[in-house]
Amino acid sequence: MTRPLAVLGAVAAPALIWLVTVLGLGHHLIVYAKDPPLDVNLVVVVLLALASALLGWLLLVVLERLTRHARVVWAIASLAVLLLSFALLLDPGTPMSTKFPLGLMHVAVAAVLVPVLYATSQRSKASSS
Repeated sequence: MTRPLAVLGAVAAPALIWLVTVLGLGHHLIVYAKDPPLDVNLVVVVLLALASALLGWLLLVVLERLTRHARVVWAIASLAVLLLSFALLLDPGTPMSTKFPLGLMHVAVAAVLVPVLYATSQRSKASSS
């Protein structure tokens, strides 16, 4: 799988979760940590997933140019970002019916993106020169 397809999958996965949650189950996703509350619609999900995936890819490309240990550094950084993203779900005013699908969306983006970008890292090319 190529990196652009990984980005596409990292956008499609949370979008599918949103579709099942909102259209299939009828749950309205609202985050109350902001004033006014943020309505988590499909556009928000797609744009945030796309931005996250592209930033993750960009970080890996930069690391590949700077260090021979790009894969390891990137993997640690990406998992740290995933863990930090869960902090957004700690707001006590946000209902669990919103927290659970949002957390699942965060995991879905990482589950698609991390293994593919890690596997396609140019570490082997950099270390063979």
